[in-house]
Amino acid sequence: MRILMLAPTPYFADRGCHVRIYEEARALVRRGHDVRIVTYHLGRDLPGIPTFRIPSMPWYRKLAAGPSWHKPYLDILLFFKALAVARRFRPHIIHAHLHEGAFVGVFLKRLLGVPLLFDCQGSLTGEIVDHGFVREGSLPYRFFLAIEGFVNRSADRIITSSGPGAEDLRDRWRMPAGKVRVLMDGVDTYDFSPRPGTEARRRLGIPADVPVAVFLGIMNTYQGMDIVLDAASSLRERGTMIHFLLMGFPEDNYRRKAAERGLDDRMTFTGRIDYRDAAGLLSAGDVAMSPKISLTEANGKLFNYMACGLPVVAFDTPVNREILGETGVYARFGDAGDFARCLEDLVVDSGKRSDLALRVREKVVREHSWEARGAELEAVCRELAG
Repeated sequence: MRILMLAPTPYFADRGCHVRIYEEARALVRRGHDVRIVTYHLGRDLPGIPTFRIPSMPWYRKLAAGPSWHKPYLDILLFFKALAVARRFRPHIIHAHLHEGAFVGVFLKRLLGVPLLFDCQGSLTGEIVDHGFVREGSLPYRFFLAIEGFVNRSADRIITSSGPGAEDLRDRWRMPAGKVRVLMDGVDTYDFSPRPGTEARRRLGIPADVPVAVFLGIMNTYQGMDIVLDAASSLRERGTMIHFLLMGFPEDNYRRKAAERGLDDRMTFTGRIDYRDAAGLLSAGDVAMSPKISLTEANGKLFNYMACGLPVVAFDTPVNREILGETGVYARFGDAGDFARCLEDLVVDSGKRSDLALRVREKVVREHSWEARGAELEAVCRELAG
């Protein structure tokens, strides 16, 4: 099959949404299909998947996740670029990521007469409210709500990265059961695997005898970075020594906040890291953290943590439980004090850490490899292509 992917984002920028796009495309290519990605002008090309970009907009340099008022004109450019690519490529399917990509995809499918697969990674209106972009119930909110409904109704199939996300579509938007499928994120269990952390700690200047809690992802309030700082302060006050390895961007604001709170000697900020280096750097950790504040949005970093054999402390949400099951350590949602307690308990109990390390690795290999996900995605595409 020839599959045209729409990525309304600065792909590839070493973060969760981009990892899903890349791994899905790579899984389809491995299964013998021809994939083209159309995306923004920012980001970098990865080998093996032809990538086409809109014209450069020098004033727009945003790589971090989140909404922007620049996106409407970027998405118009994305439409025309995708149309030009499609006329040469003649795709069997349009595979659109995120609501913006699916909005563009609706008009392409009507022009080209090919089905639209919408890869939904969360609620559009939920995301813009969580990021503080608009207020719930405001006029802009109602505008985006109308777009969300239009996209959901117009797609031929929708795949979601979590069960709660699929339930939200069925319940909130009254989507027919057969239209919505769950295709959870996955992980390359060969690239991401347990390994000694001695070299990574030496490289980062972290002492070998200190317990290390790792975080990998975008750094903002929505991802729980303020909760990490609160938890670190609480642990310092209790005399519990844990070093925090925080990998991702934009980190400058949190580096400054950590220094102001006297936490800089307990925290290592790496800034943005290459996706290809992630597994090696994660090996420096003893436990992993996911303080993301969302009840329905996907949480792909958990798969990378699990594949590296890292016990995970996360908030008690349906999405996290769907992925981690009985192998997770769960704190009360949004509670920094309880998050700190869970971290402390796990660091102190080496037996529990060792047991969970084995169990999370076994679970991810058994249930969440990209090889298995690729077969599921191929089946959906074949069904759509007829």
